[in-house]
Amino acid sequence: MSALAGLGIDNALVDLTGPEIPILDGSSAPFVYLLQSAGIVEQDAPKRYVRILRPIEVRDGDKLARLTPHNGFKIEFTIDFKHPVFEKSGKTVSIDFAETAYAKEVARARTFGFMHEVEALRNSGLALGGSLDNAIVMDEYRVLNVEGLRYEDEFVKHKVLDAIGDLYLLGYPIIGAFEAYKSGHALNNALLRELLQHQEAWEFVSFERSEDVPPAFLHLHPLTA
Repeated sequence: MSALAGLGIDNALVDLTGPEIPILDGSSAPFVYLLQSAGIVEQDAPKRYVRILRPIEVRDGDKLARLTPHNGFKIEFTIDFKHPVFEKSGKTVSIDFAETAYAKEVARARTFGFMHEVEALRNSGLALGGSLDNAIVMDEYRVLNVEGLRYEDEFVKHKVLDAIGDLYLLGYPIIGAFEAYKSGHALNNALLRELLQHQEAWEFVSFERSEDVPPAFLHLHPLTA
């Protein structure tokens, strides 16, 4: 979902032959590459966007997810994990997609986990395909992947990658700003549910001229990546 959102694809049929989407390398970069390689066709219909008209937020303890009006698409995300590695990497990232491209700044960020969690999952018969080839794995002190991180702030950028996919479950690209503190899939989904309960907080919009489209969505297109 994140790759589809990042490339501006809003009409696709996904056919699975297994119980879940393959993890590949733990990021969306392989999906971006395959989608670009297959080709993206512009259709003869105006793209529909959801424009945020007033702030909407949800909380869970100290966790927060919020949408606010903004003529474009930008994300600010903060994580907070008690681990030595996170003291050295970026905990907060702010990305305005009017200034940069998804494929460049987000797509290569891999999922991450801790060695003790991986062992617990495997003992329960889960995550059997998980390895250093498809995730950033840490022990109590350091990153175990020999190649290190792809971005200095790869951890928080993967959370941005996740959030972009979560928000795309709305079915339309969002014209607005997303802010999160320690949020995850569940809270991001709760935010969309809250948004849909307040019809006065958003509206559908389309643009007849490409020059009227917020620049952020031009940068999402693979040709500008």
